[in-house]
Formats: sequence, C-alpha cells, structure tokens
Amino acid sequence: MQERLQHLFRSRRWEQFIIGLIVVNAIFLGLETSDAVMRNIGGLLLAFDTAILAVFVIEIVGRIYAFRGAFFRDPWSIFDFTVVGIALLPATGPLTVLRALRILRVLRLISVIPSLRRVIGGLIAALPGMGSIIALLAITFYIFAVMATKLFGDTFPQWFGDMGASIYTLFQVMTLESWSMGIVRPVMEVHPYAWLFFVPFILSTTYAVLNLFIGVIVSAMQGEHEASIDAEHEKRHNENTEILAEVKALRAELAEMRAAKAEG
Repeated sequence: MQERLQHLFRSRRWEQFIIGLIVVNAIFLGLETSDAVMRNIGGLLLAFDTAILAVFVIEIVGRIYAFRGAFFRDPWSIFDFTVVGIALLPATGPLTVLRALRILRVLRLISVIPSLRRVIGGLIAALPGMGSIIALLAITFYIFAVMATKLFGDTFPQWFGDMGASIYTLFQVMTLESWSMGIVRPVMEVHPYAWLFFVPFILSTTYAVLNLFIGVIVSAMQGEHEASIDAEHEKRHNENTEILAEVKALRAELAEMRAAKAEG
C-alpha cells in the first residue's frame, strides 16, 4: 500500500492534477474579492474552496502515511504541510484576517514545479553573498544619510530633517522614483552643487551595489542549474551501472546453464 501511494504521489499525472487544483483555487480566491461575484455565486465558490482544501489535506495525510519519517526530512514537504496547515486555521472573530492567508496555497506551485524549486534553491544559495552586499549597502546608506542630514536638513527638513527621513528619501532616490524633478532639482535650487552629492550616491547604489545583487543571484542560479544537471547525470549513470550489472549477471547465468547442458 505504501509503495503504491509513493508511486502515485511521485507520478507526473498526480503532479499535473495538483497543479491544476492550485491554479483553479487561485482563480476562485481571486473571484472572491469581487462583491458582485460573491453576491451571485459566493456560496458555490466557498463550497469549491472547501472541497479543494479537503483534497489538499487528504494528500498531505496520504504523503505522511506513504513516506513516514522521510516526509518531515524533506523541506518541500514541510513547506506544503505549513501552507495547508495555515489554511486550516480558524478565520472567524478576531482571526478573520487569516482568511486572507488562504491565498498562500498558491505558493504550493513552488514545491510542485521543479523549475520553480530550482529558482528558490538558487535564491537560498545566494543568501550568504547577498548578506555581504546588504551590509555594504547599509554602510553606504548610513554615510550618505549622515551627510545629507547635515547638508540639507535645515533647508529641507521634510526630506532630510533627521536620519530616518534622510534614509527614506535616499531610498526613493536609489529607486529612481521621481528622484530628479521631485527631490534633486528642488534641492539644487537652494544648493546648486547638490548634484555632486546625489550623482555619486546613485552611481554607488543604483548602478553598482544593486547590480552586485543581480550578479550574486545569477551566479547562484547557474550553480543550482549545474548541480541539478550533475545530479541527473549521476542518476542516469547509476541506473546504467545497475542495468549493466544485471546484464552481466544474466550472461553469467546463461553461461552456467550452457556449461551445465554441455556437461549433461
């Protein structure tokens, strides 16, 4: 029974079935945000949502039964268990806000689709490198925020009156959201040489440090892709080795049978 369930849960058809349910559930949850739709078919949508959740719960229970301890050693299985468990939390009274968390079921697509799993694996692998870049970005922000507060705090207190305001304003400048007409040009009307401050800041953050994020992530993604290819090659090699061993064993048995017949 366990082996049959394991084969079922690992099969391509079951994977496609779960993907279909997740997509349909996501569409229904989106429709529930429309008051007009809820007035017309709200009860039907909620019934479908409950039915789909029941299927997810049955699947998780079946996987726990089929894989036993191995289920809780698999990070993606724990991820699925957590997402489905959140959906089972009561959403009435003070916990009504938890109804919004039902959309988290869509995240199960990450654990079901191998390509998405590789993307998340690459992002996780990039975290150590990203930590160093975040530290560098924080130091850069701190230095420029102190300078901006001292240079422009008196004339533009709404933007640079204190460290918090300066950091937020510089973050806006870094994202290039209305940075020129909204912030820099008004500052330059009072401080004509302010561009000597803002241009180096943009070059050192938007075009340098942030691109380091992209480089680290791309490198990690490439490593994850190569690791998956190596794992696939190793799996095929092991399978071929097993097949060759079986063929050799069959040849040896045939040779023994022929030798026995010859002696007879």
